[in-house]
Amino acid sequence: LCRPRWLLTKLANGETEVHHRPKRGWIWNQFFVLEEHMGPDAQYVGKLHSNSDKGDGSVRYILSGEGAGTIFIIDEVTGDIHATKSLDRERKTHYVLHAQALDRNTEEALEPKSEFIIKVQDINDNAPKFPDGPFVATVPEMCEVGTSVLQVTASDADDPTYGNSAKIVYSILQGQPYFSVDPKTGIIRTALADMDREAREHYTVVIQAKDMAGQVGGLSGSTTINITLTDVNDNPPKFPQKNYQLYVPESAEVGKPVGKIKANDDDLGVNADIKYSIINSEGANMFSISTDRETREGIISLKKLLNYERKKTYTLHIEGTNTHVDPRFSYLGSFKDTATLKITVGDVDEAPIFSMDYYILDVYENSPSGTEVGAVTARDPDSRNSPVRYFMDSKEDGERYFRIDEIRGVIRTMQPLDREDTPWHNITVMASEVGRYPCAFVLDMNDNPPEVSTEEEVIVCENSRPGQVIQTVTAVDKDDFANGQRFSFALPSHLPVNPNFTLKDNEDSTASIIARRRRFNHLTQELYELPVVVWDGGEPSLSSTSTLTLRVCPCQRHGKIRICQGEAFLSSAGLSTGALIAILLCIIILLAIVVLFVTLRRSKKEPLIIAEEDIRENVVTYDDEGGGEEDTEAFDIIALRNPAAAEELKFRRDIRPEARGHCSLPHNHKTPSVELDEVDVQEFIRQRLVEADMDTSVPPYDSLQTYAYEGQGSSTGSISPLDSVAAPSEQEYNYLEDWGPEFRRLAELYEDSESDVTT
Repeated sequence: LCRPRWLLTKLANGETEVHHRPKRGWIWNQFFVLEEHMGPDAQYVGKLHSNSDKGDGSVRYILSGEGAGTIFIIDEVTGDIHATKSLDRERKTHYVLHAQALDRNTEEALEPKSEFIIKVQDINDNAPKFPDGPFVATVPEMCEVGTSVLQVTASDADDPTYGNSAKIVYSILQGQPYFSVDPKTGIIRTALADMDREAREHYTVVIQAKDMAGQVGGLSGSTTINITLTDVNDNPPKFPQKNYQLYVPESAEVGKPVGKIKANDDDLGVNADIKYSIINSEGANMFSISTDRETREGIISLKKLLNYERKKTYTLHIEGTNTHVDPRFSYLGSFKDTATLKITVGDVDEAPIFSMDYYILDVYENSPSGTEVGAVTARDPDSRNSPVRYFMDSKEDGERYFRIDEIRGVIRTMQPLDREDTPWHNITVMASEVGRYPCAFVLDMNDNPPEVSTEEEVIVCENSRPGQVIQTVTAVDKDDFANGQRFSFALPSHLPVNPNFTLKDNEDSTASIIARRRRFNHLTQELYELPVVVWDGGEPSLSSTSTLTLRVCPCQRHGKIRICQGEAFLSSAGLSTGALIAILLCIIILLAIVVLFVTLRRSKKEPLIIAEEDIRENVVTYDDEGGGEEDTEAFDIIALRNPAAAEELKFRRDIRPEARGHCSLPHNHKTPSVELDEVDVQEFIRQRLVEADMDTSVPPYDSLQTYAYEGQGSSTGSISPLDSVAAPSEQEYNYLEDWGPEFRRLAELYEDSESDVTT
């Protein structure tokens, strides 16, 4: 664009006055060029023009600056500017150039050098991107709907100030219905209430960013956010079972662990910390419990010595409580659980106890050998009070002066004693139980899983109702009572829900099989299989899966089972195996006969040659379709279904047109055939057709009209036996063999017939 350097003013007398401005110059606006231009020709940018240009080519335009001559070229005569290359706005947004107009002859500047800008106009050629993805985020479980998780931001290299090329809208491709995203800000929030970490911990969310404000045709990019639910204390501790048993020998040391118990908590970290305590006085007086921080087990220790003879059992009520309780989940109940531990004190064989710790006995010196000095007494502290035997310590060195009665404990001298020589004698007496032999007791460990008995079939009545208990099952365990008393039952969790049966744990080491639908049918399905998982009460707990076989049987009203086995059914009918085999053989033979009869009926064919007097060479075809069911009411159609059976009843129509000449078979191949006179066969057929239509004694629709006339025009003459000479012995048929293989068989048949007549 240019500003004129002069203005014209029209005066009152009609003349014009020229007003010259002291300074001339160009004022340029921005030029725009579209980026990523892929056309075959250079892209037109704009036009430079000076008022001095009269269009005669005397003005030359010059372009300089960024990209001049390489990217942008100018027509020196017209001032048209073109872009020769495809431009990328994301690399360079604008170009600064200078324009100049010169006189082509004198090279003088007609206009001062002016600056202008060519701006690259944006197109939507860049998809949104997430430069920092993929992302990892966490959110607490059981949080409220709408809790903010993370904000993702996509960048678009297109021009945000022009159009919608860089206007981004966010949407969620994967992660519903658990999470949602704000379409404008990209903030990801929870969309489902009470998401439980213990049920599912990790989620994968895919967020899409689409430019052009989400309209059709916009470009898009996506990113992945791996969201993990963090744990909160929303699960109370729970003992796997309510009753435990523990065996502790009475010889257990005070302060030493005698057993352990554990409550399970599905939470993690400090939310799963448990404090154990004994809440009844009977147990708290004799035992203490502490928590192992690593395993979170309750370690039971002995506070006082046990005595089997005084108390044989103890009952401990143990409570497990979370140490870090979240008040937000107080509505779920108290975060503690209790269990009962029954401790059985084991009897240990204790050594006999003397009535005194030491004895002082005296005897006169020089007493004869065998003099009684005194006696010691010991007893068995065990409940069985076994007899005691006494003996001297054989390890004592020196001469033996005393002996002891092993049964009564009486001590006697073995020789006279001299007080002046040895005034004191220290002797050691020991006592032992009769029949006390060392033995070893093997303690049980829970190394055998429980099993459900599957030897017997479970009977299901056909008239069972939903909710009806089919049968109660129990389990067996090879371990002893301490590890195998308590059983839990359930259906396998990895299998789909069984539509026919369910299992209820009765919490008394039994389970009930319950029907889920009404009525069963042994003819539709007789056998069902039901896998059952059973856990024992040991530490650690073991489990196994057993498959029960359920058989459907018809039952009476009061649930009395009828015989439903295949063998029983046969026996109730009074049929032996031999009789059954004989019946099956008879059925097979009858079926074979029926199949053979049907096959013979279908394979039966009409004879190729019929009697000579019944030969019909011409077939007349009528296109009349018949009256359908009306025909069956009007007349008997048996003859139509089996024409062979009606041959005897069929009315003979062996007539032919009358002619003055007679037609007969030739005697040999050389005999010429006699030509019939001219006969109007069409007229003859029409007359017979009228007669058949007017005849009321024949069926009105499908009828058979037989004409013996063969026609004319055959070069070989007629081969019909009708009206032939009466002496067939004079004819020869060898010439028929010359007509080809089709007539060879016919010649043989006629020769056979001729020979029969001659004979």
